[in-house]
Amino acid sequence: MYATLIAAAALWGAATGPLVPRAAYRLAVEPQEPWRAACPAGHPFTGPARGWLGTARCAECAAAVRAGAAAPVRTPAGAPHRRPAPAPYPHTARHALLTALVCALLAAATGARPELAVWLLLAPFAVLLAVVDRRVHRLPDVLTLPLAAAAAALLGLAALLPGDGGSWPAALLGGVALGGGYLLLFLVNPNGMGFGDVKLAVALGVALGWYGWPVLFAGTFTGFLLGAVYGVGLMILRRAGRRTAIPFGPFMIAGALAGLLLGGLGTLGG
Repeated sequence: MYATLIAAAALWGAATGPLVPRAAYRLAVEPQEPWRAACPAGHPFTGPARGWLGTARCAECAAAVRAGAAAPVRTPAGAPHRRPAPAPYPHTARHALLTALVCALLAAATGARPELAVWLLLAPFAVLLAVVDRRVHRLPDVLTLPLAAAAAALLGLAALLPGDGGSWPAALLGGVALGGGYLLLFLVNPNGMGFGDVKLAVALGVALGWYGWPVLFAGTFTGFLLGAVYGVGLMILRRAGRRTAIPFGPFMIAGALAGLLLGGLGTLGG
């Protein structure tokens, strides 16, 4: 049963991971730019959720690849011409493997507890946020704010089910505490901490707080530690200076994952 649970979680991650590249491509724009509405070849995105859900290539590019032909490309003036189809969203397999690994680890640590369903639902969005922040140093409100609300609501439902391993009031307090802590850091040094990090901290605080304050502190500390190691490594390699901005969201998410694994294993052992 335990191995089946882990396998099912990995399959869920493998199924949702390929949906990350398209959404990441559309969201990875500068703050003043609108979300991308067309693929690199100029084809408008279509499909479920107004084209937000779908595999890496759009329908026209995918059809051209299957046919072994060049994909039609639409110029700004709208006149189509043909060139080889681009590789619009690289590392599709990498995203699938990463999401599958994250989901499998969460299942292995959490076991058959109600909160596992919450972690599995939120995991693809966390991967998506990490990818977008890594590309453009931005954590879009369209993801961070709903993620915080969804984490609080879904954990509230999990708390109503038998066998849960956490506390919903502690989760809510964790979101307030971690969000408040990051807000303080932002106010003290706006150049070193983005406001998107503050909003993401609320969601991560809710998740970590579910397992209690020690897990919240451990996950937060791990995120800062990973970010510091990365920054020092860049300076040693002379690829960055002391004032070089680095995307902190991926390290926050990685630290939160470590905290959830710690918290899940603690309840599983109990």
